[in-house]
Amino acid sequence: MTSTYSPARRRREVPPPSSFPELLAGRNISPQAWLRTAVWMIPALVVAFAGFQRRWMADDAYIYVRTVRQILAGNGPVFNAGERVESSTGTLWQWLLVAAGLPGADLATAAVYGGLLLTAVGFALAGIGALRLYGDRAGLPLGSLVLLGLPPVWDFATSGLETGLATCWIAGAWLALSTRSASLVTSLLLGLGPLVRPDLGLVSAVFLAAQWLLVRPTRRGTLAGVASAVALPGAYEIFRAGYYGHLVPLPAVTKEAAQSLWGRGFGYLGDFSMPYLLWVPALLVTAVLLLSPGRWAWRVTAPHGRVPLVPALAPLVAGLLCWLYVIKIGGDFMHGRMLLPGLLLMLLPVFVVPVTRAGALAAVGVGVWAVVCAGWLRIPYGGQVGPAGIADERGVYIRHNADAHPIHHTFAGAPWHVAHAHEVREAERSGAPTLLWGDHLRMAADSPSVTASYAVLGWNGAVVPLNGAALDSIGLAYPLAAHSERVGGGRVGHDKQLPATWLAADRGDPADLPPGLDPARVTAARRALRCGALAELRSATRDPLTPGRFLRNVAGSWERTTFRFPDDPMAAERELCGGR
Repeated sequence: MTSTYSPARRRREVPPPSSFPELLAGRNISPQAWLRTAVWMIPALVVAFAGFQRRWMADDAYIYVRTVRQILAGNGPVFNAGERVESSTGTLWQWLLVAAGLPGADLATAAVYGGLLLTAVGFALAGIGALRLYGDRAGLPLGSLVLLGLPPVWDFATSGLETGLATCWIAGAWLALSTRSASLVTSLLLGLGPLVRPDLGLVSAVFLAAQWLLVRPTRRGTLAGVASAVALPGAYEIFRAGYYGHLVPLPAVTKEAAQSLWGRGFGYLGDFSMPYLLWVPALLVTAVLLLSPGRWAWRVTAPHGRVPLVPALAPLVAGLLCWLYVIKIGGDFMHGRMLLPGLLLMLLPVFVVPVTRAGALAAVGVGVWAVVCAGWLRIPYGGQVGPAGIADERGVYIRHNADAHPIHHTFAGAPWHVAHAHEVREAERSGAPTLLWGDHLRMAADSPSVTASYAVLGWNGAVVPLNGAALDSIGLAYPLAAHSERVGGGRVGHDKQLPATWLAADRGDPADLPPGLDPARVTAARRALRCGALAELRSATRDPLTPGRFLRNVAGSWERTTFRFPDDPMAAERELCGGR
């Protein structure tokens, strides 16, 4: 790809902020350079401090940890040995944790502090990118103040999930875009979105289109750039289809990421925006855009010409698309979490703004709101699950662990979780293959070790041995549950509940059916598991991975990903087996 802009011209238009060596030397550094450095460095330090003060580990992060442990143990990228399931939504985050675990680092600690570091780096890159937009001008924090005032930003600066990586990638990709680089390395970076999180493929698409508009390469350059952008995601998608037999991670199947729940989605947006009065900073930021010279903040006349429009609009469009998608699928069960990447994107063009009267007034107003928000504004169901099923996830795990910083979960404040761990360990010590379902079913298992189904999957995965099977009735790591039909009435992402009948049919010993289960329904479920698409699903995930099996998995990945069956065994048997 060939850029229409010369490197020399780019350097004149967007001089980079002062480098660390220059700052450390302390010589020939103007006050303006110090201010330009402070405007991106201080928000990064503040978010690192706030995140450290609220450090914690989500249960869903322990889902990553079990898969990483399986990889390090030589069992492959699976949640349970012997069943090829992709339970990790963030592919790159999973493999970064593998890299951290190779030298023997504690995985939970690496996840928490690695996420915190990536969040801080992301804030720094966002500030530097905004400064590049405006050329050699002094800047004021604006968008960064909005993020720093929000408690969910502090919470998910750690959590052990991939949010920190998403923050860093979004900001880094936008910084690369703002340089108007035509290099294949830049295209590769912009194309990594689906590997950070599948939904961030929307951001990759917008950023790559923006890169093309900025550079206007030749046809050959365009093809080279596209090939570079899709190389890693495309190669991994082929691996995913062949190895797992699916086109998306299993959580996307169980949460029905292609369906629409608009009402729930708008409720999720209101749950995030209303407690913090987000309309206040929204109005102030809009005022900057309307009142700055040239009407739009990104069209401010810089010393060497106008700020380019495309790099300013691209993150705004990408952020709106991210929010639209989150609303469409019904939001999430963690307060604010899924809306944070989109909010960051929309704030990138005004993360830092030039020093103008309108910019200064808006920065003061947003700063006052941020102090009020950080000090006093909170969700009304703090530490609990709200009436709409949305949770203050960090508060819940603080309460359940009786620990202000729950990184290594003990569930000291939740005796029912401790009882589950005790039961799993007791079954393991017995040496007999045992199947456990919640707290009410125990039977002999058709497996070499302990099989346990429990709603808190990360905790279940932490206590079940790696040669056992940690399952969940929701389907985050259990294909049978993931492909069942929604039952409705549950929390977002938790509205599938596979009955115990299916677990007994799939994993239990037929000679040891416990009381309370209908033998006829178990028999119907066993028969359904041997018919049609259900039989193929089991083969795709459990059969030895020969070259032929890999190719069959690829060929059937679309049908397999979209397949659903009734969770009523009788209905499933009629549908899948017919009159056979």
